[in-house]
Amino acid sequence: MYKTWWKVLAVVLVFYTMIAGMLFQVPRLDILHETIRNLYFHVPMWMAMLTALVISVFYSVLYLRTGKEEHDLAAVECVNTGMIFYALGLVTGMLWAKYTWGEFWSGDPKQNSAAIAFLLYCAYLVLRNSIEEEQMRARISAIYNIFAFPIMIVLLFVLPRMTDSLHPGGAGGNPGFNKYDLDSHMRLVLYPAFIGWSLLSLWIASIRYRIRLIEHKKNAIN
Repeated sequence: MYKTWWKVLAVVLVFYTMIAGMLFQVPRLDILHETIRNLYFHVPMWMAMLTALVISVFYSVLYLRTGKEEHDLAAVECVNTGMIFYALGLVTGMLWAKYTWGEFWSGDPKQNSAAIAFLLYCAYLVLRNSIEEEQMRARISAIYNIFAFPIMIVLLFVLPRMTDSLHPGGAGGNPGFNKYDLDSHMRLVLYPAFIGWSLLSLWIASIRYRIRLIEHKKNAIN
């Protein structure tokens, strides 16, 4: 039981987020109106993605130090999981943009940077599939992953702040949303959402890793 408590917590927090996110009070703001509830889902998707990708970098470093194949498998499955939440973050962001900016994709610097970073990790997966020799694939993938993460951070959180953007993370900012609009009611939902979705991403990554490990062992026997 002590090994599953965090899984139970993940389920409870995710369900709490989904229910409270739709029912709890939110501030009445110009432009955003009820769409501000998407904050409970859009931003936690990025947090879950970052959690998975940070752990993938950790395992990539471990692989380069130890050469253990299970570390490489853990790294790639964390990236695969991170990409799932990355895609969900992009989709929820596009839906929010449609109702606040007028179109799904407006070429905003934040959107463009997020798309480039997404393609950066797509290239990681393509790279792995293009190398047949296992040890070389693992080494090159680990090095790529270690360097891709800080580039992704720059694209998502640094470059948009250096130019005008409708997104709250940009220099221009969204006139309908800023840090002062996040009142106490929203924090009661948003912070648990960060924890719940991040734990869920770890759960998914661990399941994918176990499946990959079983498949790898079967292939080794055959």
